[in-house]
Amino acid sequence: MTEPNAPRDFSTSVDLRQWRQFLALAELLHFGHAAQQLNMTQPPLTQAIQLLEARLGVALFDRTRRSVALTPAGAALVEPVRQLLRQAAALSVRARDASAGEIGRIRLGFISTVGFGPLPVWLRGFREKHSGISVELHEATGEVQLKAFERGEIDAGFVLHSPGHAPGEPVRMQRLSLGVEPLVLALPEAAAQARARRLNMAWVLAQPLVIYPRTAMPSMYDAVLAFYHRHGATPTIAQEAVQMQTIVNLVSAGIGVALVPKSVTQLQRAGVVYRPLPAALASAAPQAETSLLWPEQAEPAVLRFIEFVQGVLGYRSR
Repeated sequence: MTEPNAPRDFSTSVDLRQWRQFLALAELLHFGHAAQQLNMTQPPLTQAIQLLEARLGVALFDRTRRSVALTPAGAALVEPVRQLLRQAAALSVRARDASAGEIGRIRLGFISTVGFGPLPVWLRGFREKHSGISVELHEATGEVQLKAFERGEIDAGFVLHSPGHAPGEPVRMQRLSLGVEPLVLALPEAAAQARARRLNMAWVLAQPLVIYPRTAMPSMYDAVLAFYHRHGATPTIAQEAVQMQTIVNLVSAGIGVALVPKSVTQLQRAGVVYRPLPAALASAAPQAETSLLWPEQAEPAVLRFIEFVQGVLGYRSR
């Protein structure tokens, strides 16, 4: 059983209205003026302050017939109550901004090729336009991003795939295509054909191949192998690697050649030469498409980002 004189915690029973009444009186130190500011009469204000003091178990004001003054306990509460009321007033604004997509967080997956290309510029522009939205970046292949979508770990993602084969199952996704680019040949600088005026078609097809594993980018893997098969060749896969940076590094080490999106040519590495495919091969060469994916049910902040990218590209999602 609670002792009669034991201090009681009434913090949960004091509502914002009572704190507004306290602050008005604390600032004006006049019941009549405070009641007028609060659009109420003086007796209910007097009763409200008495109830607040009873709930807190301390006197907040010293009253005489001629004056009202704060007690030390009342003075100690003035600034915290001001902050409380400012925060409370900001809650409705914050809720409206969140609903409108003006504040929030986006967990954005991306493939490395987008990082070599437009992503840094887009992120800078988006942050300048929507400073209330934070963006968390997660580098991952398309298949890894799909699993992250399933687990609710990312909100949108840039993926690389063969044209028209964007991943989307088992999660139903919306898609915005960023465009299609050709694959080019990355080969060791020391290779016999690296500086040749014209690449020899038979030589290209006979070189060991460095490629991403099928589990990471199935549509791209299948497109590259189909390209070899169309020309009567079966590639000797020297090494598989998930990241484009790693593939390029392996090429620089002389492990083999690689077919990489043209955007990767911005990644310069000593010992690597990028060349377009020979004309005899280029007509049937595989291409790479980059898409921005997001779930059908997306948060307002995510939709703001989609709208921003659409605006940059100048067209609507498919």
